[in-house]
Amino acid sequence: QVQPVESGGGLVQAGGSLRLSCAASGRTFYNNWRVGWFRRAPGKEREFVTSIVWSSGDTFYADSVKGRFTISRDNAKNTVYLQMNSLKPEDTAVYYCANAPPGQGYKYWGQGTQVTVSS
Repeated sequence: QVQPVESGGGLVQAGGSLRLSCAASGRTFYNNWRVGWFRRAPGKEREFVTSIVWSSGDTFYADSVKGRFTISRDNAKNTVYLQMNSLKPEDTAVYYCANAPPGQGYKYWGQGTQVTVSS
């Protein structure tokens, strides 16, 4: 079990940037596992934002964030980052980091970090 721990949320004006971090609480992310970011906006369902395969670095993005958000990993720090640029008010949500074994759904979830984008 690898419990993710998120950090880096906050309040930013539209057009601004934030970087979120997802650390694997004292252990390493496993090879071939996926680490993903999801978000839940007020009154909406949780939605997929982006993910990365820890070993290969393959990335996937929701259409709504392509070109604005970038997911990356730092093997030495055992951390996944979500760089969010050109933020919009509709990006306001609680952002969650989660990880998944190969071929399985996301099993381990962090507590979430609030991102608020003001207009």
